[in-house]
Amino acid sequence: MANSGYTLRPLVIADYDAVFALWLRSDGMGLGDGDSREGIAKFLERNPGLSRIAEADGKIVGAVLCGHDGRRGYLHHLAVDKPFQKRGIGRALIEACLAELRAEQIPRCSIFVYADNHAGRAFWTNSGWITRDDIVIIQKVFAQESAS
Repeated sequence: MANSGYTLRPLVIADYDAVFALWLRSDGMGLGDGDSREGIAKFLERNPGLSRIAEADGKIVGAVLCGHDGRRGYLHHLAVDKPFQKRGIGRALIEACLAELRAEQIPRCSIFVYADNHAGRAFWTNSGWITRDDIVIIQKVFAQESAS
């Protein structure tokens, strides 16, 4: 997909270094152990062809992870480089992912946004997404075992 000087394509593991650097410089981004090269490779393998990047002038300027569990889709780590924001790249990345989810007959999609990420929350609600106040996330983190 081409639009206003950028193209979209599926994210592949070879993009990892550039995408991770983009995430690191993006406000409101929460990265964890699962965002290692190995973690992202597993995610992409489990959800082939769903995640997207945006490129302009040969450089990755936007990225989003997209996956599903067979019932619901999920978007993670949407980021657009600051100089390229306000050009519709974020919305184009989202729409490309949602089209892929619809093609796989996934009827809904959820995102996770930090409560104090006001700019991120505004972006999503201005894009037509709704905040659900009737559910909370409850999580268990598994301790990493050291190799002996």
